[in-house]
Amino acid sequence: MTEYHKPVMLNECIEALNIKHDGIYVDVTYGGGGHAREIIKHLGPKGKLIAFDQDEDALKNIVPDDRLIFINQNFEFMNNHLRYLNLLPVDGILADLGVSSHQFDTATRGFSFRFDAALDMRMDASQSLTAKRIISTYTEEALTRIFRIYGEIDNAYNLSRTIVSNRSEDSINTVFQLKALINPCVPKWKENQYLAQVFQALRIEVNRELHVLQKFLTQTASALAPQGRLVVMSYHSLEDRLVKNFIQKGNFSGDTEKDFFGNKVAVMKPINKKPIEASTEEQQVNSRSRSAKLRIGEKI
Repeated sequence: MTEYHKPVMLNECIEALNIKHDGIYVDVTYGGGGHAREIIKHLGPKGKLIAFDQDEDALKNIVPDDRLIFINQNFEFMNNHLRYLNLLPVDGILADLGVSSHQFDTATRGFSFRFDAALDMRMDASQSLTAKRIISTYTEEALTRIFRIYGEIDNAYNLSRTIVSNRSEDSINTVFQLKALINPCVPKWKENQYLAQVFQALRIEVNRELHVLQKFLTQTASALAPQGRLVVMSYHSLEDRLVKNFIQKGNFSGDTEKDFFGNKVAVMKPINKKPIEASTEEQQVNSRSRSAKLRIGEKI
């Protein structure tokens, strides 16, 4: 499991879930099973953990335990599965967002700009949209939107124009071909940061990450029992902003909504006003934890 993915802020996540021995819990990003294993340790014989992961590689890490129900699907339709299993409401939901260390380090997946591989970036290998297809077919306007919003890239327009002006059919198939093509747009002394932003933008578009996150968060309001905990760990500002607004305001705009009588409309109450970050010690041994932000909400 540790070779697949080292769980970030493991103890903080378990504490945040406030686990009951006979409770029902959901881990929507199973991955290597690090968080799941620890949750199961805190469950009694009647407790349940439902785990989701769309990546076929996660199947290799399933814990042999009768209390675990593994669903090899995206968590976009979490409530449909929980309803079918007659396991609503639940007592806690954990989401460790983003890409696992295993996915980054598997060169053939195309998630990392460190390795030359096909421009793929699919978390679900059965879907048709890949990073190559985006680079090869999206319009200049569409690419600009992706790089500006998902990658927060300052020169998104120039980057998109460079790609569209220089691409030809089947000419951009690999990570290194893309890097060579966009090299004139990369700011000096900021190559790694810039490429990380480019690849983040493409990955988010390929996997519809922000769309899926919003659908998931909306479902948690009805999935959780009163006093149930929502625990979400994010790794970039776009995700964290959505999670923060949902927990604090009950929407994604961040606006305070009130009912007819002027009372604040809220489904969750934030347990931590500021996001929890990994300790200095953990950041030193697990680089992925450096950008992690953990937010906790409790169903009212």
